[in-house]
Amino acid sequence: MKLMTPSFIAHKRDGHSHSPQEIAAFIDAFLRGSVADYQMTAWLMAVYMRGLDDEETVALTQAMLHSGRVLKRPQAGAPRIDKHSTGGVGDKISLPLAAIAACSGLSVPMIAGRGLGHTGGTLDKLEAISGYQVSLSVRRFAQIVGRVGASIMGQTADIAPADRRMYALRDVTATVACRPLIVASILSKKLAANLDGLVLDVKVGRGAFMASKKDARALAKSLVTVANQLGTKTIALLTDMDQPLGRSIGNALEVKESIDILRGIGPRDSTELTLRLVSEMLVLGKVASTRKQALVLARRSIDSGHALERFIKMVEMHGGDPAMISDPRRLPRARHVVPVLSPKAGYVADIHPLRLALLAQEMGAGRRLLSDPIDPAVGIELCAELGQHVEQGAPLCLLHLQHKSQRAVEQAQAAFTLASRKKAARPLVVEEIRP
Repeated sequence: MKLMTPSFIAHKRDGHSHSPQEIAAFIDAFLRGSVADYQMTAWLMAVYMRGLDDEETVALTQAMLHSGRVLKRPQAGAPRIDKHSTGGVGDKISLPLAAIAACSGLSVPMIAGRGLGHTGGTLDKLEAISGYQVSLSVRRFAQIVGRVGASIMGQTADIAPADRRMYALRDVTATVACRPLIVASILSKKLAANLDGLVLDVKVGRGAFMASKKDARALAKSLVTVANQLGTKTIALLTDMDQPLGRSIGNALEVKESIDILRGIGPRDSTELTLRLVSEMLVLGKVASTRKQALVLARRSIDSGHALERFIKMVEMHGGDPAMISDPRRLPRARHVVPVLSPKAGYVADIHPLRLALLAQEMGAGRRLLSDPIDPAVGIELCAELGQHVEQGAPLCLLHLQHKSQRAVEQAQAAFTLASRKKAARPLVVEEIRP
């Protein structure tokens, strides 16, 4: 259809709805160069101000999805189920999850992203493993999924190229925090893997992009609605991000914790969430009929050592050094490990996730811009957890630093709140969102 771009932009500016055909034509014209970047930017701002309804969001997601290559689904094989997290502090779940799910009877073609701002990226964690290649051809990606059962790589130039170009414009025009645009961006990449099902981990709390339960629920419902309307069975869990997840923040440290989870010695909370998400994936893929049965399968893959073997195989096929997984002491290590001591005795009443995440970013574990370098060795290792009693002078956490800094110690100490009484533990899974 013939598109009059100024009229199309004005239509949304004035609060009217687009037809699916109009949205498809607009995205196509943008990719062909008939719509200039400044025109797309104007439309994105109009969407930011006026929003999109469900039908428009489905149409936008579909247009962005089909702007590039959609992977072919094998005629036979295990159900293709993936997981996506909206990002949090210490969230390293994708690494052990992919291996456990693959061991338990699923195929996991995971297209992951990098960290930006205070949240860590799955690709950055994997690149802490020497030689691991996150940029693969679609053909090689499919080969690894076929042989190992799981592969984690980054978005290629031919997967959802409209999303890549639109996100670059959103990033510099203050239009990132727009729910329908977030939904279309996430799903256009995830559904390009031609999935049978998708489990979403939508973080909520001070360490998440969605700090309020209301906003997180709205995002989760929109993601579930759009994905299911596009034919992919999808459910979402709202999970707590009012404290860091697990015991580590920082890329190599989080890889080590992932290995610990696969060895059955990981922290309680990150292990619990990994198993819960895997169990949802197994039920969605009909490998298990109940979550209880799925948990038995998932735990068996850890106890037998098969999940760790599967992770090592995936790393090896991506060009990574398997010795770093067999012996995590080979992972990058910072020059200094500095303890942050408790100023008094008491119960740990709060661990502020955003403060620790911003400190880790400042230390070099994260980036403000996508072009910023990452130091895989630096980070923060928690020694105390919420509800734990600590004595005066006991370590609250360890800072893994390249250069000692008293300011960093003081910032880390300020992230912990101690109280005379123990607070009740918060649930890890806050809410379930199902179609």
